[in-house]
Amino acid sequence: MALLGRPQSAAACVQDTASIAVLDTTWQFKPTKPITESQPFYKNKLFCASIVPAILITYGASTINSHGIYSSYAARADVQRTFNTTRTRIDDYLQFAPYLEIGAVLVAGVNSRDDRLNLGLVVLKSELIMLSSVYLVKTLTGLERPDESARNSFPSGHTAQAFLAATIVHTEFRDKSQWYGVGAYAMASTVGVCRMINNKHWQSDVVAGAGFGILSAHLAYLSHRSRWGRKPIGRDVGVLPLWSPAGGTGLSLTWQPK
Repeated sequence: MALLGRPQSAAACVQDTASIAVLDTTWQFKPTKPITESQPFYKNKLFCASIVPAILITYGASTINSHGIYSSYAARADVQRTFNTTRTRIDDYLQFAPYLEIGAVLVAGVNSRDDRLNLGLVVLKSELIMLSSVYLVKTLTGLERPDESARNSFPSGHTAQAFLAATIVHTEFRDKSQWYGVGAYAMASTVGVCRMINNKHWQSDVVAGAGFGILSAHLAYLSHRSRWGRKPIGRDVGVLPLWSPAGGTGLSLTWQPK
């Protein structure tokens, strides 16, 4: 008898069907983001970038004065025995040599990992991180220099500067050749050795300074938000020093928009 009831109109049937379709689609599950598993901590970029700097800073701090394995006092005695009264100022200039290497390689036509604008931003950020952290630690520790000239020995700012620049060289050009980084780190290591030869820093200062420099560069790269692989922004931007016989100096900024 139910089948023989009053028939519905065609429009009503269509309306009921549409209502069911809308009701069905309301309950469909559509994930907006792919579900990804969290990586273990030892694969985290920040953790991996901090391993070497942490080892250097920790070892340097552990060898302050007469403490730790091969203490700063023992290292100073060996350096004085080997180099006696040798003194040099090459470390004052060599700390910036890796930056000169970057300029020379770019002029030679080798492309860096980043365009020049982003490379400049990374350098600026690295320098700010390094200078602020080194100054803070120097102030807090108040360790006296070997030559007793000041109480701001730990860590070595010259060494931190040199290893920061060397790390940037390695990061920018390691895909082209590992030798760019090898040369830069060799110059940075020479700076650290010269600081000890000049009796300006302890071994602990130099080793920890290398850690601060490397860590500052790594933090700058990790926190930089430029999008690698997109159209370069600053390939056609150039800065050149100017000099005239009359004694004038300055900088020349050139830009060739595409």
